[in-house]
Amino acid sequence: MADRLSFDVLVIGSGASGLAAAVSAERAGARVAIATKGSLQACNSAKAQGGIQSSLGEDDSPEQHAEDIWKSSHETADMRLVEVLTTDAPSAIHWLEELGVAFTKESSVNGNGGYRLARCGGASRKRLLQVGDRTGHAITKGLRDAWEAGTGTTLASSPLINLEHTENGWRAWCGRHTVDASTIVLAAGGRCFKEATERGELSTNHPNATGEVTLLAVDAGAEARDLDALQYHPNGGAWPENMQGYSIPETTRAYGAVLLNADREEFTDPLAPRDVVSRAIFDEVAKGKGVETPDGRPAVLLDTTRIPKADAEVSLPYMLRRYRAADIDPLSESILTYPVLHYQNGGLVIDTHAETTLEGMYACGEIAGGTHGRNRMMGNSLLECVVFGRRAGRAAAEKARS
Repeated sequence: MADRLSFDVLVIGSGASGLAAAVSAERAGARVAIATKGSLQACNSAKAQGGIQSSLGEDDSPEQHAEDIWKSSHETADMRLVEVLTTDAPSAIHWLEELGVAFTKESSVNGNGGYRLARCGGASRKRLLQVGDRTGHAITKGLRDAWEAGTGTTLASSPLINLEHTENGWRAWCGRHTVDASTIVLAAGGRCFKEATERGELSTNHPNATGEVTLLAVDAGAEARDLDALQYHPNGGAWPENMQGYSIPETTRAYGAVLLNADREEFTDPLAPRDVVSRAIFDEVAKGKGVETPDGRPAVLLDTTRIPKADAEVSLPYMLRRYRAADIDPLSESILTYPVLHYQNGGLVIDTHAETTLEGMYACGEIAGGTHGRNRMMGNSLLECVVFGRRAGRAAAEKARS
């Protein structure tokens, strides 16, 4: 039998954006619930490995970060949202640190606040912070611990089934629960697992990434943009079989790895934006210059032997463990890679407070569009989750009390 519940703010999704929104809304004084399709721990954010961007270097600035995003998006990003993202980035990093996230530091003093920063694809400066190569795991754990330390309600195994605008806010049917809330924050991610399954392709995504929450919001009248713009991760694992669909950290290329064809020739700038690198790989294979995995899949070589051992041990320990468990040492031999579906660039239209075009409905994280335009830079997804998750939570709480 369905039960009836009531909250000030209902958050749909328990990835980094949903957790950031829920923690922020509760700390703003709201009665908050998170409804999630599976367990509280199940999400894409925890799988994110590369890092999170913030202009903390002496030679960097929020304006330079914003310019890099504009160029990587091919001038399609909403610059109002971009400016919020890059300006709020340093405070988002420090907030995460207050929650217990320990970003990797250099052993010696540097001009970057002590942080170990890497330059990632499309970036003109070193600004990528990391927690080894499990940054998403560390961030979601910190946020989840903060949420569970509060008084909020978690509705696990409660997927959003239907959504209705009411006189007093929103009514949501989540599993066996019927929930009335003054405001709602949609943070349910994208649809790349579903899309990859339908195409017969590989994806880096969690099986819960099926996109139905976006459709429910659109059906309710919310505007969306760039929903056709799906992103390939340039370096999906192609072999061995248990690594297929694994997102090889792009920091491999930040620390010296290059892409090679069958003739062991470099064929693209390893630090170009994601869509450029993915397209170069597709084109190289189409020209007959790719290699083939033992099970017949297309691939190229990622020459990870060029990564200094010291960098790999600090910034790529998880990747090394996974490959070495399969009797492949990335520091001694090249690994096989091919692009895999990874990210929904577009999504629901939002303003600078993460409110959609429907009053009282907010969206943050991958479900929202505009911040990345039609092509996202590496390291900006986790940042978007935290920056706009915090904004969505605070704004939803404020509106619920008004």
